[in-house]
Amino acid sequence: MTDYKHTINLPQTDFPMKADLANREPAAVERWEERGTYAKLRAIARGRPRFVLHDGPPYANGAIHIGHAVNKILKDIVVKSRSLDGCDSPYIPGWDCHGLPIELQVEKTHGRPGHKLDARAFRAACRAYAEKQIDLQRRDFRRLGILGDWDRPYLTMAPRYEAQQLRAFGRIIANGHLYKGVKPVYWCLDCRSALAEAEVEYEERTSPSIDVAFRVIDNAELAGRIAVPVARLGLAPVDVVIWTTTPWTLPANQAVALHADFAYVLVEARLRGEPWRLILAGELLEACLSRYGMTDAEVLARFEGRALEGLRLAHPFEPRQVPVVLGEHVTLDAGTGAVHTAPGHGQEDFATGQRYGLPVTNPVGDDGRFLEGTPLVAGMRVDEANPVIIDALARGRRLLHQEMLEHSYPHCWRHKTPVIFRATPQWFISMEQALLREHALRDIRGVQWTPGWGEQRITGMIESRPDWCISRQRTWGVPIPLFVHKRSGELHPRTQELIEAAAQRVEQSGVDAWFELAPAELLGADAEHYNKVTDVMDVWADSGLSFECVGAERPEVAAPVELYLEGSDQHRGWFHSSLLMSEALYQRAPYRGVLTHGFTVDEKGRKMSKSFGNVIAPQKVMSTLGADVLRLWVSATDYANEIAVSDEILKRMADSYRRMRNTLRFLLGNLHGFDPARDALPVSQLLALDRWALTRAQALQAEVLDAYRSYAFHLIYQKVHNFCSVDLGGFYLDVIKDRMYTTPVAGAPRRSAQTAMYHIAESMVRWLAPILSFTAEEAWGFLPGKRAESVFHETWHSLPEMPAATIDWDAMLALRSDVLRELEKLRELEKLRDERRIGAPLDARVDVYCVPGERERFAALGAELRFLLITSEAQVHEANSVPAGAVAAASTGSSGVWVVVQPSADAKCVRCWHRRPDVGADTRHPQLCARCVGNVEGPGEVRTYV
Repeated sequence: MTDYKHTINLPQTDFPMKADLANREPAAVERWEERGTYAKLRAIARGRPRFVLHDGPPYANGAIHIGHAVNKILKDIVVKSRSLDGCDSPYIPGWDCHGLPIELQVEKTHGRPGHKLDARAFRAACRAYAEKQIDLQRRDFRRLGILGDWDRPYLTMAPRYEAQQLRAFGRIIANGHLYKGVKPVYWCLDCRSALAEAEVEYEERTSPSIDVAFRVIDNAELAGRIAVPVARLGLAPVDVVIWTTTPWTLPANQAVALHADFAYVLVEARLRGEPWRLILAGELLEACLSRYGMTDAEVLARFEGRALEGLRLAHPFEPRQVPVVLGEHVTLDAGTGAVHTAPGHGQEDFATGQRYGLPVTNPVGDDGRFLEGTPLVAGMRVDEANPVIIDALARGRRLLHQEMLEHSYPHCWRHKTPVIFRATPQWFISMEQALLREHALRDIRGVQWTPGWGEQRITGMIESRPDWCISRQRTWGVPIPLFVHKRSGELHPRTQELIEAAAQRVEQSGVDAWFELAPAELLGADAEHYNKVTDVMDVWADSGLSFECVGAERPEVAAPVELYLEGSDQHRGWFHSSLLMSEALYQRAPYRGVLTHGFTVDEKGRKMSKSFGNVIAPQKVMSTLGADVLRLWVSATDYANEIAVSDEILKRMADSYRRMRNTLRFLLGNLHGFDPARDALPVSQLLALDRWALTRAQALQAEVLDAYRSYAFHLIYQKVHNFCSVDLGGFYLDVIKDRMYTTPVAGAPRRSAQTAMYHIAESMVRWLAPILSFTAEEAWGFLPGKRAESVFHETWHSLPEMPAATIDWDAMLALRSDVLRELEKLRELEKLRDERRIGAPLDARVDVYCVPGERERFAALGAELRFLLITSEAQVHEANSVPAGAVAAASTGSSGVWVVVQPSADAKCVRCWHRRPDVGADTRHPQLCARCVGNVEGPGEVRTYV
C-alpha cells in the first residue's frame, strides 16, 4: 500500500495550542517595556486626530482589587481601539496621593502628627507610603496588559502638580467663586475634619426618636393668630410638638419650622387623664395621638402654618425663647409637621436660619464633645448626650414619646461611622455667586453620557448640591495658600501674586514650603496683620483639577478631553468635582464624553466581601487563568449594570477564550508557506466561497468597529466568538479543509483559501487586540508577511472590496443544515440496526430535489455542491412532487425542496476519503480517486465555487 501522507498539506505553526497565559504574559510585558512599545506608538501616532481618555486616579492605598481591574481594562480597551482607529490616543495613568486614608495608615505606625513625628516628618512618611503603594499597583496594572506611560504617570503629590493646583486655585478665586463662611458641614468625629458630599455614604442606623413639646409663650397672641376666642384658650398651656432623631442637637435649637401651606390643628386630648393642648399637622394628628397614647381628642381650631410665623416658644430645657419660622423642607412623611431647627447642625436649618437671621450656634467641638458651658451636657460626646437630654425632657414634662428608630443616616465612607452636621468656619466654592451651578447645568447637556441616564443623575446632583466645602483640617494635602486679615477677615490685596509666589516655592520643595513658610517672607511688615491659612484642600479638588494640572505639563492631553471613564459612583465624585473645577476656571466641561460602569458582584448578585468568601483577586486570576481571560470577562459583560464574577464565570470565559485561540491557531497553521506579497490572489480569482468568507468578515468588521466606537464591548465578544464558532469553525474552515489538505500547495484553489484566511487573520488579530492583548500580540508574531513590530502600532486591516454574490449563500447554508440533520438521524438509525454504513458525512451521498422554480438556485454550485455538504456525492434534480423517501429541506424556507441522504456504495479514496466511482481507475494509483491522482501527479484540480 502506497503511503500518501507526504502529499497532504497539514497545518503547521509554532503558535502553541496551549495558551499557558500565566507564564507567557509576564514575558510579553517585559518585551513591551524593553522595546518601548508605548513610546514607539506615540511617535507613530503623532499628527493623527486626537482621542484622549483622561485617567481618573485610583487612590494610592492598598493592592488593586477586581474593581480596579475592571476599570483599567475598560480604559485600555478604549485607548487601544481608538489607536487602531487611526487616532493619537495617549494614556497617562495617574494616582490620587493625598488625604485621610494615607494619613490613617501612617498613624497606625507613628500616631497622629506631633505624637512621634512632627508635621514635616509625618508628611514625609505619607509620601513614602504612597510611593510604595503606587509601585505595587503599577506592577499589577502593567501585568493586566495596560499600555500607557507608566514611567511618567501623574501623581497629585508631585511638586509640579501641586504648584499647578495652587495656580488653578488662584484663578478660581479671581473668577469670584471662593468665600469663607460658618456653615454646617458633614463632620467625621474620627477624621476630625469636614467631609465632602462624595465622602459620605448612607447606611442604616438605630437612633432615639423623640417627640418634644415647645410651650407657647403667649396664649393670647396664639388665639389672635388662629381666630379662637382668648377666653376659650384661657391660661391652659399649649405646645407645638416637634419630632427628631438627633436629641443631641437640641442645645443648638434656635427655632421651630412649620410649612406655610400645611393645615395644622390645635387639639385637646388626655394623657392618663391629664389634659394637653397640642399643635400638630392635621394629616398626622391620628398617628401622633396614637403614638402618645392620648384619648378623648377634640380639635379646637384649624389653620395654616403661615398663621404662626414669629410666634414665640419656650426652649424645652434652656431658659430662652425661640420663634416659629416657615420652611419648604418641612414634610408630612413622618413626625408632627413641625421641625426642630438648629442652624449650626443642618443644611436646611442653616438656610432657614439665614432667611430669619437666627444665630448659628455650634456647641460641639471637633472631637465630638460638647464645649464647656453647654447646659446639661458639657464635655460629653454627642452620643453620650442623647440619654441625658431625653432624661431632662422627661423630668421637665416636655417628652411626649420616645422609641428607637432604624433609619438611613450619613456615614463617613472611610471609617463607616456616623457623621454629624457641625457649623465651623470653612472655605467654600459657591454654587451661586458666580453662576457656577447655572453654567454646570448648561454644559452637562453638551456631554455624551454613556449610559444615557448618567446625564439625569449628575444633573439632579448639581441641582441640589450645597456650596462645596473645600477646606480640610488635615496634615497631608495641598495647602490653601491664603493670608487673611486678622481683623477684617479679608484676603490680602496681593492674593494672586502671593499664590504664584507660593506655587513657585511648592514647585521647588513640595507642600512643606508653604507649611514652613514664615509669612514675613512674602508679606514683609504686613505679616503681623495677617493669619496664614493652614487648612488643606479637599482631595476631590486635587483629582478634580487633574485635567488642568496634567494638561498644563502635558499639552497633548489638555482639556477638554474626549472621555472620562469611571464607576457609576463618580457622578457624585470625580465627574462632579472635575465639572465644577472646569466651570470655575473656563465655564466649560472638561470632557466631551463620560462613560460609567457598574460594580462587581458575585453570581448571586452579592457584593464582594471576605465574610461571604466570594472575593475574586485579580492577582490570583492572572497567575492561574491569565490576564487575557480576565480581560475577556470584562469585555463580555454589559458593564452598564452590576458586573457578576465568580470562579465558575471565569472558567466559562476560559472555554470561550480557547475557542477563539484555536481559531487563530487554525488560520495560522494553514498559512504556513504563504507569502501574501507573492501568493495572494486578486479578488477576481478567488473562489466564490472565499469571497463569501471575506464578505462576512467585512460586515463583521463594520459591526466590531461600530461597537468599539460606541463602547458596546460585550457585542464585540458575542459577535467575534460567534464568527469563530459558527461562521468559521462550524462552516467555512470545515469546508475548506479538503481543499487546503488535498490540492497542490501552490494551486489556485488552495491559494484562494489562504488569501481569504490571511485577510481574516489580519483582521481578527486586530479585532481582538484591545481585548485579548497578549494573545493578539503573540499571534501577530506568527502571521506571514512584512509587518510592524507590534499589533498596537497598526490600524484596522483594510479588507478587499467584494463584488456582489451571484450565489444564494443563505439558501446553501440552510440546505447544508438540513443535510447534516438528516445525516445525524441516519447515523443514529444505523447504529440501532448495527449497520454503521455511515460513520462520517463522506460515507454518504445526497440527492436534492427541487420544484422547477428552485432548481437553478440550488444547482448553482454544480458538482462542487458535494464539497459544501462534505459528502462524497451531491446532485440536484428537478421534481414536481415529493420523491419517495425524501424529506423536506425546511430550513431553506421553500416548500419545494427535498433531500434524500443515503450511504454511498462507492469505494473510498485513501487520500481524500471521498467515496467515488473512479477510485482505482488509474492503475498506478489503485487506491486513489481520479481527483487525487490529478492533485498528486498532475497540475491539480480546478475549482470555481467551493
